[in-house]
Amino acid sequence: MRLHTSAVAAALLALAGAGQLRAQAEVRPWGSIVGMRVDGQLIPFEARLCMVTEDDEERECTAKESQLPHFVHSGATRTIATRLRGVAATETVTDAGRGVATIRARFATDSIPWPGAGVFAVALGRTDWSGARVELIGRAAGPRRAFALPASVPSDGTSRVELLRATARGIRLVLPARTLELDFGAPTPIVIRGDRRDGSDDYRVHAMVLRGPVGPRSSAEAVVTLRASGTIDHSPTTIALDLAHPGRRFEGIGGNFRVEDATLDPTVTEYNLANLRVAWGRVELPWRAWQPDESGDPSATVPDSLDVRVRRAMEMSRTLARRGIPFVVSVWFPPRWAVIGELPDARPEGGETGNALDPAKLDRIYDSLGAYLLYLKRWYGAEPAYFSFNESNLGIDVRQTPREHDAMIRGFGAWLVAHGLATKMLLGDTGDATDTAFIGATMGDTAAWRFVGAVSFHSWRGWSDSLLGFWDAAARTLGVPLLVAEASTDAGAWRYPAVFLEPYYPLEEAKVYVRVLARSRPTSILPWQLTADYSLVAGGGVFGDSSGALHPTERFWVVKQLASSPAGSFHVPARCDRVETSCAALADRAAGVYTVHVVNDGASRPATISGFPAGIGELRVYVTDATRGMAEGARVPVRDGVARLTLDPTSFTTLVGAR
Repeated sequence: MRLHTSAVAAALLALAGAGQLRAQAEVRPWGSIVGMRVDGQLIPFEARLCMVTEDDEERECTAKESQLPHFVHSGATRTIATRLRGVAATETVTDAGRGVATIRARFATDSIPWPGAGVFAVALGRTDWSGARVELIGRAAGPRRAFALPASVPSDGTSRVELLRATARGIRLVLPARTLELDFGAPTPIVIRGDRRDGSDDYRVHAMVLRGPVGPRSSAEAVVTLRASGTIDHSPTTIALDLAHPGRRFEGIGGNFRVEDATLDPTVTEYNLANLRVAWGRVELPWRAWQPDESGDPSATVPDSLDVRVRRAMEMSRTLARRGIPFVVSVWFPPRWAVIGELPDARPEGGETGNALDPAKLDRIYDSLGAYLLYLKRWYGAEPAYFSFNESNLGIDVRQTPREHDAMIRGFGAWLVAHGLATKMLLGDTGDATDTAFIGATMGDTAAWRFVGAVSFHSWRGWSDSLLGFWDAAARTLGVPLLVAEASTDAGAWRYPAVFLEPYYPLEEAKVYVRVLARSRPTSILPWQLTADYSLVAGGGVFGDSSGALHPTERFWVVKQLASSPAGSFHVPARCDRVETSCAALADRAAGVYTVHVVNDGASRPATISGFPAGIGELRVYVTDATRGMAEGARVPVRDGVARLTLDPTSFTTLVGAR
């Protein structure tokens, strides 16, 4: 299946509609408003709903991966329904003009009382808002009408310090470069304080919506008009390439192919494989379905008699193998006989997850897993490059300690060698970049290194320079490739799939992918997923959308633009000088092709890119944003190794030069 013109046109028309709203309230599907876009520039703050105690202490607020929200986007309105401390909370955000949004906040209790109150809370970062003049609008009561936020969050030995308690219709915060106004439409109790809890260093505004103490079957709502404005920053950015210090080879963008939906996954997978250059794959080894009983011998079963989940996984592996795409096999769900304790019906919310492997049965475990790989090779002609337990540092769903992880690498790695399989072990495959200690035992066990084929982490969290650099260094120490075996930004997005069409989501993914490219220099980045789960395409029944045939979303174009990097490219250092821009560079010196990826998370700005070699006279330019999908623009000339262009607001730009 190829991209049909009609499908592309329909997709871009849909994206164009979203683009009209892009420069407005930036809403997250769990209920946070993280700022207001004005001409692409973000006026920063964080507004959310909170349940607070009698003394105004936040007990639970809408937050990422903290609740089970229901998210709907219709036209200019986004609605989030969730529960906080047993209280139903609904937030409706409607864009109402340039820099203006209306928020309807509602709390409702059922049979459970709450001793505190429900508030509309706004966090103001100290670095963004210190010194701001705070003006009360329509003050009804309080000691003062205006004051300035202190340059540093004050402390009296506690985690928070009250700066103002008043009743007013609203507040206005004014700085030379930005203004934020909250109008509640009626006199409302307001508290402003400095806060240093949990490592924060900010100011908090609490506007009471549901007065406490809250009895059963109580409800209240407030309508807040939020206005934000500021001086638009078009400051230029410079990007410098360092071709003299190439890193490891970047083989390209890959993808996860864990088959879960027998109806939709095949068509979505076929679409992506037909329209993307996929360099790496990752599939499931459905261990629980492969050998549910310890005494069973699935190796004696002919393919037609295999459990359907096993057969689909093996067929997916074969599809990748036939296309010459190397792949990883990963285990999620273990059988009962192989672990300690009872298998849970579902993963618990919070607390420890997963089951540890039974150490008394490791030889039997090696035989069971190895039999799957031998069967896959014999019957399906597919041999994985690497094996892993998915996110075993988190117990999703096998749980391992660093020493148990190292022992598995040694033990099963030796089994694979003894049985003539080329498959090697994947070190890490952690749930995010933060758990660097998980690979420590193996990094210190040089005897285990010969069984390690590659190092892996997932990009859900932990995007600092130091963390990404750690994984780069670990792979270099072992002399093996580095895979980002699951790539995206929100591990809970499956709960609210409408977010995949939100304008902010592809921009966030592009920022993380480009940052990961630049800081960890991976062999491949594998988005989660190239199936109907976390789908890059819409229509065709995906997430209930039966409006037409499968067609690309903005997220698809982000991945395709990254996947267009030549297969023979090597990472080269690229330095950006502004926080709004993220950049990465690749060079295929043999073919004379040079690629620069730039994400501009702000207003339009001039960019100067230096360091191109002699012989590069112009650059081809591709842009993905809310209205364009990898659209080619006018070519940019290169003079004495330097190119100059304008980066569009909130956009992902790729520049390619060839001799």
